[in-house]
Amino acid sequence: MKKKTAIYAGIIVLSLVLCACKGQEKAAGEPSSEALLGGWEMTEHEAQELPEDAQKAFDTAKEKLTDGEYTPVSLLATQLVAGTNYCILCQVDPKDATGQKWTLVYIYADLQGNAEIMNTYDLYIAQHSMPKE
Repeated sequence: MKKKTAIYAGIIVLSLVLCACKGQEKAAGEPSSEALLGGWEMTEHEAQELPEDAQKAFDTAKEKLTDGEYTPVSLLATQLVAGTNYCILCQVDPKDATGQKWTLVYIYADLQGNAEIMNTYDLYIAQHSMPKE
């Protein structure tokens, strides 16, 4: 239970940080001159359209996503490390037909063009019903 609470808290904090960064404009695909090593950077892209590097990393790493059909919806953030980390929001149609879900997929792409799934977090947006009055 503590793990779920920590994940939800992390998602909320990430959402607040991303909303706070929203006003900082830059051209799509243009590297920020203020990018910090290890710092997450807000991206500006339409749904279903990932930048070429993020799409390539997703396509390379998605073979390990075997529990359903993953469709990238939006690149939420990138992190410059010894390579690049990507946080991608995906819509998932599970193989077990339990209904559509949303998942955050974290991918690491190294400098040689290899990519791997680092972690996934399912988002339970409407998991709990409203309290009864």
